[in-house]
Order: sequence, then structure tokens, then C-alpha cells
Amino acid sequence: MTRVSRFPATLEESVRPKALAGALLGVLLLAGCGQPADTAAPPTQTPAPTVAAGAFPVTVNAGNGSITIAQRPGRIVSLSPTATETLYAIGAGPQVIAVDDQSNHPAEAPKTELSGFKPNVEAIIAEKPDLVILANDLEGVLDGLGKVGVPVLLEPAAANLDAAYDEINDLGLATGNARQATELVSSMKNQLEQLVTAAPKGKGLSYYHELDVVPYSTTSLTFIGQIYGLFGLENIADAAPDAAGGYPKLSAEFVAKADPDLIFLADTKCCGQNAGTLAKRPGWSGLSAIKDEQVVELDDDIASRWGPRIVDLARSISEAVQKATS
Repeated sequence: MTRVSRFPATLEESVRPKALAGALLGVLLLAGCGQPADTAAPPTQTPAPTVAAGAFPVTVNAGNGSITIAQRPGRIVSLSPTATETLYAIGAGPQVIAVDDQSNHPAEAPKTELSGFKPNVEAIIAEKPDLVILANDLEGVLDGLGKVGVPVLLEPAAANLDAAYDEINDLGLATGNARQATELVSSMKNQLEQLVTAAPKGKGLSYYHELDVVPYSTTSLTFIGQIYGLFGLENIADAAPDAAGGYPKLSAEFVAKADPDLIFLADTKCCGQNAGTLAKRPGWSGLSAIKDEQVVELDDDIASRWGPRIVDLARSISEAVQKATS
């Protein structure tokens, strides 16, 4: 199993550094350590779980080790927005009794005041869960829940697509929905392949992915960067002076000089950014992407999670590439 939780304490999907001032830039949990964009390719087939769907006990190899789950859980608490989306996508929604305050999809998820950023062990226990899913081990939550015998799966930020698929299969196995998880992964792979095939490659298109108005961006080595890499795009952030951490802070002058062909905004909901606001930034009105109407306004949440809606992010990229090369 390949997975990396590169950064400590965070709201799992909050990849906008301004939202976590005082913490390391490492709260950008989508960072990965896979191949650079120009070598990224659709992943190989992820093996399906070997245990028959619904057969318990099962042992899941999660980020916190091998976890044995004695019986099919019926009171799941998810403190990970990505995990919440996955649980519902594999049919485990009826087994979920509480999700954290950042889990906003799907709408029917039982959102509470529980926090994945500052988890309160007592508040979690009060929900009487028989399985808790985390993206991070903060505030001693793993130890606290372990002392009262509550099974916990730590499913941290995925480093690459294979790790994302692996986590989906983990949740399928843990909840008795292994078959549905395998089918979901297969569907995601097929859709990604179709989207990549539909988009012309080798055009030398460059892009800029904006996380917030600072602006911070992502390099090709991050999880997000690898999605762009599937389409053969060149990431301007790779040339940033402090790109080694995966999430460099760029200057307005740097972006203007790079003059990317495509701009993808992942700060539309948090920060109200769009093509119009970009054009008002000093030196940006003449950017090719703005003049040619190649600014793509992404959904912040979709662009910062590594669950089933990866496909939606890839679709936005594919459509933008097709438009730019038509």
C-alpha cells in the first residue's frame, strides 16, 4: 500500500494556506511525492479486496497499521470530507451517523460540529461509534479512541492516484461494501482514461493552479499536479524559487512573466476569485489566459479532495485543454 500523510494537523481538504495561518504550509494535504507531471500516466489496476463483500471480521491495512474490524459497522463517524464522499459513493451512507463540520458533500451526510482539525475525543465517543475514520491523527484522537476500544482507520492525504484508489478499497472492505468500492475504482479509472484520451497532448500548454490569493500554487509533484500531468500540461510553479515543498508561494510578477496558457482557480468559493478579479491584479490584465478566456473556475472542494470526484476535476482540465487547442 502506498500512502503518505505528508503534513501534520489540518483540516484535511483545506489546501488554502491562508485558512491555516500559524501552521506550516504543510497543511496543504494534497501534496504527493509521485512522478513529475511530464511522466505521470494513468495508474495500473488496483487489486480488488480478497475478502468477500460483507464477510467479517476483516483486517484493513490503513495509515495507522493493520486494523481488525470484528463486525460490519453501523455507526460510522467520519472526520474526513474525502472519506465522507467515498462512503456515500460506495453505498455505506446508511451506516454513517455523524460527519465533521467540513463534510459538505453529499448534502444528506449527517453534518455535525465535530472537527477533524481539532477533534474532541469525548464528543466523538458521545456519538457511540463502532468505526471512526480520520485523515489526521490530531489532539491525541487515535490514542483516546483506542483506550475505549473504538476501531479507527487513518486514511491520510493520498500521494498519488493509486493511493487514492487504495483508500476507497479500504473503506469498502471496512464497511462491508468491497464490491461497490471495486466497481467505483474501476469506473473512475475508465472515466479518467476517456478524459485523457479526449484531450490533445503535445501542444506545450502551460498552466497555473491557484490555491489562494496570496498566491500559493502546486507543483507537479503534488497529488493535484499529477492530475494535470495526465494531460501533458507544463506547470509554471515547477520553476518557482521555493518549489521544493510542493506548494510554493508565487509572486504576481512570477506569474505575469510565466504568462500561462491556462489558469485554474481553486479559490472561487473561499476567496471569490474569477477571471474578472484576476484582470484587476497589477500586471495581470495582459496575461494570455485572461485575454483568451482560458481561466477555469474550479470548485474549491473538488479541487482539494482525493475521493470519487477526482473525475470531476479531471473533466474540467480535459475540457479546458480541448478548448485551448480547438
